[in-house]
Amino acid sequence: MDLKLFDAHCHLYMPQFDTDRQEVLARMQEAQMGAVVIGVDLASSRAALELTKQHSFLWAAVGLHPNDNPAEEFDMGAYEALAREPRVVAIGECGLDYFRSGGTDEEKSAQKMRFEKHVELAEKVQKPLIIHCRNAHEDMLAILENKKPTVPVIIHFFTGTGELAQMYLDLGCYLSFPGPVTYTDMYDDSMRVVPLDRMLIETDSPYAAPVPNRGKRNEPVYVSGVAEKIAVLKGLEVEKVIAQTVINASSVFNL
Repeated sequence: MDLKLFDAHCHLYMPQFDTDRQEVLARMQEAQMGAVVIGVDLASSRAALELTKQHSFLWAAVGLHPNDNPAEEFDMGAYEALAREPRVVAIGECGLDYFRSGGTDEEKSAQKMRFEKHVELAEKVQKPLIIHCRNAHEDMLAILENKKPTVPVIIHFFTGTGELAQMYLDLGCYLSFPGPVTYTDMYDDSMRVVPLDRMLIETDSPYAAPVPNRGKRNEPVYVSGVAEKIAVLKGLEVEKVIAQTVINASSVFNL
């Protein structure tokens, strides 16, 4: 498939798209773009997969977010069955989030155990890991250093320092940059540090729309705004950034 743009992380099954999902998808087709639709629990992982079966330019990731659905136990058998579907190209989003959970020792331990099961599943099915990490980078780096996944690892919604970016690069990770990088200079150093061939761009839609759509519901076509910011920072043509991030996504997700 000849893709001109790629959104590495979106949630198109969410209710924010219920009134105009077909129009959103039509705009994606018009832009000749692809996207990975990301599950955050078993129900949404199934919903993501169903969408991809209807649209050839969509692929799915299946996983249990560290705190979007804390009542759900990670069912390895159920997730493995989904993970083996041809349209599923990654495991996630999974990871650690000590910001929203309060971060007690008990919660941290439970999150780490859950995340390590995702690493095990990714290795078993040989598909990349999409990692959500917030206020937990020290523990995440330690787990990745210990487990040494043999599959590609993508740090989703990366909004950290250049120093943190380098730590993930040293472990072989890809970093995926979201909309907020377009309306602050706080993350400029990290975008300068990360080589273009280790970058992905994403919307995390319906959340976190980039400039000039900040404050609106986000959607995959807006991912070009992230590419524009990266191009400015790296002194490159935006077409080069877009083309390379498509190549990176095709390689990482084995499209």
